[in-house]
Amino acid sequence: MDIEEVRRFTLDQLEDELIKLKREQFNLRFQKATAQLNNTARVREVRRTIARIKTAAREKRVAEAQS
Repeated sequence: MDIEEVRRFTLDQLEDELIKLKREQFNLRFQKATAQLNNTARVREVRRTIARIKTAAREKRVAEAQS
């Protein structure tokens, strides 16, 4: 998911997506700890997507506050 796609979401959609990704991140960490993780690159992808979502949410909140 790239930043342009993330920016099209509303704040509610961003929060829902963030919750979903945090859950996935937890599951990936658990799989890694139990040596069941096959796609190690997914951990990095999820972490970066979480950062993109947090950035976009902050941008939207700042824009609302300035309006």
